[in-house]
Amino acid sequence: MKQLILTVATTLVLFACNNKPDPGVAAQNARQAVIDSMKAVDSMRAVKRAHHEHNSVAVQNNEGGGGGGTSTADATTTTTKKKGWSHTAKGAVVGAGAGAITGALINKDHLKGAAIGTVVGAGAGAGIGAIVDHEKKKKAAAANQ
Repeated sequence: MKQLILTVATTLVLFACNNKPDPGVAAQNARQAVIDSMKAVDSMRAVKRAHHEHNSVAVQNNEGGGGGGTSTADATTTTTKKKGWSHTAKGAVVGAGAGAITGALINKDHLKGAAIGTVVGAGAGAGIGAIVDHEKKKKAAAANQ
């Protein structure tokens, strides 16, 4: 009886998952996604252009003044700010996750294995990430010289 119920349930699931979307609808959705992404890129370019124009107007206003005030170098200096996580941080997080899963699977005491795996994985991931960060800094320093 259990095998019959399992067979019927499996058959129903497999037939229920056999939904083939209309190719025309899929193509139209893909086109709309491309159009939406192009609009997003255009709007970001407009924002960047407006920001650049705003900065150039500020520089022109500062050049017009005589004595005191801020210098034009202060107004136009831009620093490249690093966006996102460093490789060290990413490595630590990924290593901790992978270590936790692996430790829980390997050790009979799942909680203890996950804790040990988290610590070991985070350490290993952070170490590998630090090596990658160091290599990138070396390449950037070599490129600037």
